[in-house]
Amino acid sequence: MYELHYAPGTASLLPHMMLRELGVPFELKLVDREAGEQAGADYLKLNPHGRIPVLVADGKPLYETAAIALHLADRHPGLAPAVGEPDRAEHYKWMVHLANTTQAEFRSWFYPHEYVTHPGHIDSAKAAAGRRMMANFEVIAGQLEGRDWLLPSGFSAADLYLLMLVRWGRTLPRPARDLPVLAAHAARVLARPAVLETFELEGLSAPYV
Repeated sequence: MYELHYAPGTASLLPHMMLRELGVPFELKLVDREAGEQAGADYLKLNPHGRIPVLVADGKPLYETAAIALHLADRHPGLAPAVGEPDRAEHYKWMVHLANTTQAEFRSWFYPHEYVTHPGHIDSAKAAAGRRMMANFEVIAGQLEGRDWLLPSGFSAADLYLLMLVRWGRTLPRPARDLPVLAAHAARVLARPAVLETFELEGLSAPYV
């Protein structure tokens, strides 16, 4: 049994989708962001950085979205190539890229004030972040061109990760879904029953991206 500490639409969406895809037993623990529960003493014992999500596995808390995703994919077959298979390296590449480049850029988009020392520079920092992010989405779309999934071997956790980030990208001046390859990919992932169930249970309404 796992415990997933989550908030709707946040980075916890990835492990939530994975848990439902894998069909393993878990319990959801809502973190009330408006009430500031992520900064409370109890939550900080799970994640001292006060960020969501946290997965409690075997009584031990694990945080960082990509780390949780990699752990689940290693522990339960179905969302990653096995060790030694040709696409295993591609799996690592995409999971690390989506975490370190694509997801990381969203911090500067949603919270540009953290990246400047003068309030007058906030708009410029946000605009620059938007340009970097769209450039990254364009590169991803180019690599996805001509195939259904990020890994040649088929659907994986990386596709769930990309869907979450394309969803976040709906807030950009040019939404990520405007790239036809990414829109088609998102539609394929959203056609999966476990994914739709996750969105419905989190109260996320269409259009999802």
